[in-house]
Amino acid sequence: MSGKDASVVLVHGAWADGSSWSKVIGLLKAEGIKVFAAPLPLTSLADDKAALERTLERIDGAVVLAGHAYAGAVIAATRCEKVKALAYIAALAPDEGETVSDVFYRAKPHPQAPVLAPDSHNLIWLPEDAFATAFAPHASTGEQALLAAVQRPIAVSCISAKVERPLWKDRPSWFLVAEEDRMIVPDTQRFMAKRMMARVRSCPVDHSPIVTAPSVVVDVVVAAMRGVATGQNAGRSDGL
Repeated sequence: MSGKDASVVLVHGAWADGSSWSKVIGLLKAEGIKVFAAPLPLTSLADDKAALERTLERIDGAVVLAGHAYAGAVIAATRCEKVKALAYIAALAPDEGETVSDVFYRAKPHPQAPVLAPDSHNLIWLPEDAFATAFAPHASTGEQALLAAVQRPIAVSCISAKVERPLWKDRPSWFLVAEEDRMIVPDTQRFMAKRMMARVRSCPVDHSPIVTAPSVVVDVVVAAMRGVATGQNAGRSDGL
């Protein structure tokens, strides 16, 4: 099997939708890679897992799952046999019995990280100015404005549910550490990648490289696809 025989499913995180992957989708499609963006409701971790699995049902053959930020927990929640590898893009990877919140707040936050709190509907919105200061500081002003305008809130139940055995314990994984991330502390990303025994690429990118450094993201996804093709196991590495 060649790497291109696998499909790629891209999974967005909080305060975003599938269009946040648009640059990555374009680059993957240009390489002849079959790619899908799974739409998550962001209403609960269980709901998001179910939404991902509905997307997986539509696909034949092997799949590489790529998750950004919160979606790291979602891609690890499925037990779908089609999934052969996981790619974490500045993503959260709680272990069994942990919550997304546990790993998100594991370390002292960046000084420019936004203060997050639920509204009366138990939904968490990102403050508008945080798209420029923390979520995607390397993006253009226009991109930041668009991200802020179309943001989708995440429910508290998404980040407070304890996860079951994560799929990264049973599949090889790749991890892009965002060295200039102001949302998820880079040291936390390295901690998660190490315990996952993921293959790591560390780059001076912000929290949203899917928007601001799409070619770097594509490199990580393609590395995971090649790993599927060759039967490569993950292992601790600084480089792909």
